[in-house]
Amino acid sequence: MTIAMIDRALDMTAAIVKGITDSRLHAPTPCADWDVRTELNHMVGGMRVFAAELTATDAGGEHEDDWLGTDPQAAFFTAADLDRAAWHRPGALDATVRLGFGTVPGPMAALIHLTEVLVHGVDLALATGQEHLVDERSCGELLTIMHGLDFDTFRRPGMFGPAVPAPADAPAHRQLLAFLGRDVPARRGR
Repeated sequence: MTIAMIDRALDMTAAIVKGITDSRLHAPTPCADWDVRTELNHMVGGMRVFAAELTATDAGGEHEDDWLGTDPQAAFFTAADLDRAAWHRPGALDATVRLGFGTVPGPMAALIHLTEVLVHGVDLALATGQEHLVDERSCGELLTIMHGLDFDTFRRPGMFGPAVPAPADAPAHRQLLAFLGRDVPARRGR
């Protein structure tokens, strides 16, 4: 199930990345202190690192290196293809994955990666005026999973802050971001 959710998150984020123009690369995002380019680069680096871990290959750089170069969209699509292929390898969920904070079993690595792709995709959608492309079903499913975890262990600097209030009638993606500590401004009219 988690791999299918990663596929949907990659599809959603690909549609958002297609709509990011050069003029929006320096727009602020809901992820504190990051502009669109920084957040997109972080996501691309993460996909490259995860794919390398799952395939026992060299990522070609460190997570926060400059992965985007002069063509951020091409960098994203290359990384997304590698990432998708790595998660679809037989036994991907049986692997142990080494991350920056330690080693985790495949199913937890998949959940962490899903969170990275989906949440950063939503951040990019909000930052670039493409909120209509967000996959509400995926956001709602991830939020339900997170509510079932002992999530406080992830609430630390550099990961996620304390939950912030969200209106009960807010769409799933806004509730998800609020749960993760993102203080998202009210939605503007169309």
